[in-house]
Amino acid sequence: MTWSQLDEWWLDELATDPAYEAVVTPILLDVMEFEPDLVYLDLGCGDGRVMRVVAARGALSIGVEISHVLARIARKHGPVITAELPALSCLRAASVDGAYCVLVLEHIPDEDAFFSEVARVVRPGGQLALVINHPVWTAPDSTPITDSDGEVLWRPGGYFDRGHSSVPAGNGTVTFQHRSMADLLNAASASGWRLDQMIEEPHHDLDDQGGIPRLLACRWQLLPSDHRE
Repeated sequence: MTWSQLDEWWLDELATDPAYEAVVTPILLDVMEFEPDLVYLDLGCGDGRVMRVVAARGALSIGVEISHVLARIARKHGPVITAELPALSCLRAASVDGAYCVLVLEHIPDEDAFFSEVARVVRPGGQLALVINHPVWTAPDSTPITDSDGEVLWRPGGYFDRGHSSVPAGNGTVTFQHRSMADLLNAASASGWRLDQMIEEPHHDLDDQGGIPRLLACRWQLLPSDHRE
């Protein structure tokens, strides 16, 4: 089952989940200051809830979304392109001021193509913000477990191994691609993105495992082509 077939599950999931407003959007705003009158791509915009926040700051978001159902809803907050990431062939080179991607990259198998294509459409000096599930959580076989006396422990998976895992989603499943932080940061750097800020967010549902990061947020700036190695 593809993401374009999971729109009803996605809407139901977010309708009862306060995490976006309480944690996810705030951490995006911690790393990215949206400037009025600039144009940003929302890569995997869903129903446009983050587009609404960006619009309230005077900036314009252009959504990119694979689901026609979600794209139709998101258009209340700005224009939306229906496309499957990482392909952005419908956009001209250096045509936007920046981009952001919230809880989407972990579902895209090719991070090199993602960073390269976003670098093509963002103007030099523009910014890219990313919020993802922290790689320590996406490693295959990495999971919380409960022992016989009820204590919740953390079982690490193969963090340094490439791989993926699938989790139930309505009548289907969602695939999480795993790459280490080194793979992620090196892929961005190879496409000309200079890391300016990184935040690791400890929020999660395991009260006695507060030392385990839950979300990772980064902001990069696109170097001019003559400054890239």
